Amino acid sequence: MPPPPPGPEPQWPIPTFNVRIEDLAHPGVKIFLGNIRVDEALRHAVTTVCRLLYTEQTVPKNVQLITLVLRPMPGVAHTFGSPTTKEIHFSLDHIRNCESRAKDEILGVLVHEMVHCYQYDGQGKTPGGLVEGIADWVRLNAGYVPPHWKKEGDGDWDGGYQKTAYFLDWIEGRYGDGSIQELNESMKDLEYNEHVFKDVTGRKVSKLWKLYKEHLEANP
Repeated sequence: MPPPPPGPEPQWPIPTFNVRIEDLAHPGVKIFLGNIRVDEALRHAVTTVCRLLYTEQTVPKNVQLITLVLRPMPGVAHTFGSPTTKEIHFSLDHIRNCESRAKDEILGVLVHEMVHCYQYDGQGKTPGGLVEGIADWVRLNAGYVPPHWKKEGDGDWDGGYQKTAYFLDWIEGRYGDGSIQELNESMKDLEYNEHVFKDVTGRKVSKLWKLYKEHLEANP
């Protein structure tokens, strides 16, 4: 008997998008606009975040406007704003420096920053390493893994970015699809507490990190 046909695509809430370019002569602008269609890329980033962190029933609907600002600046990107209005600032210098793999890098950074527009933060108490780790976990599962990323078991679990992202991905694989969704959802209305990991997996995060490091040692 053939499998049932897939259901309709979820109808994710799509905000209004604005774009501001602060130096049209910067070579990063030509690279950016030559590799993507901005409206499609922003919409793709929103739907990717919604698909990986939420369901149609749980997705936040508060974000009404997202402004992408392309400008020369140090670093890669950052996001800030109010519950309804967000700004993503993206470095034109970084885009120029990543010209050889510009499309994947641009889409990966946009997905990462879009997570910060939608994720929960435990009333502002979630450690920065976990906030960034969830954003990179979404980027990882969207398929935009930069060549320098690697799995690491040294130091603390909340070292952030790809280090925490791979740890979260191991949790998702071991404890079931939806584990990171549930972890994010648990930080919606309450102040962050490490107990959220035990609520989701049945184990303390310190024990999870120990098991993950053992997994890395056994699977170099």
